[in-house]
Amino acid sequence: MTSNLKQMAAEKAVHDFVKDGMTVGLGTGTTAFYAIQAIGKLAQMGFKLVCVATSVHTEKIAKECGLTVVDIDSVESIDVTIDGADEVDPEMQLIKGFGGALLREKIVASVSKTEVIIVDESKLVDKLGSKGALPVEVLQFGHMKTRKALEKQGCTVTLRMHEGKPFVTDGGNYIYDCRFGGIENPFFLETRLNVIPGVIDNGLFLNTANAVVIASADGTVRMM
Repeated sequence: MTSNLKQMAAEKAVHDFVKDGMTVGLGTGTTAFYAIQAIGKLAQMGFKLVCVATSVHTEKIAKECGLTVVDIDSVESIDVTIDGADEVDPEMQLIKGFGGALLREKIVASVSKTEVIIVDESKLVDKLGSKGALPVEVLQFGHMKTRKALEKQGCTVTLRMHEGKPFVTDGGNYIYDCRFGGIENPFFLETRLNVIPGVIDNGLFLNTANAVVIASADGTVRMM
């Protein structure tokens, strides 16, 4: 997805869903970056907005854009969250977490009245897991044992690395990228993964999205 298409999708979502006086959840990733910028412009125009960030990096960007960022526990709920996704199936089920913020993104989504996902058409899949891996966040303690349990679920497991060292999330955890080659029953798999000792959460975002804004290569933007 080109930067131009990312910006188009983000600005469409912000225009349609962000209103004055709202509490807004800010996603993490390259597409969400454009949404944060667009929300910042609304604040400059006089919109009274309070924001909750899904990552340390997002909080930094938001403050640079002049947005007020508060702790999630200081708000009762979030009116709308705008975030990206790595895969979207025809039922608007998602895989997220390539940016490494899946746990905080899931917590923010769980208290959001409306979750708006912005993607380009390349993120649309017939079956989740058919293009990319499923991120699974795990405790550092005993993570090799957790890895073996993940492999028993029928996937190829890779520890995410960054600059020659294991990638560490904002919560101090590791991420294993689990490649299934297509997930037949995501709801069943989610349950299987989350009962493994050491697994904190996974990148399946099921029954989470209320709307998906899709930018296409022909320059059009549509919603599902």
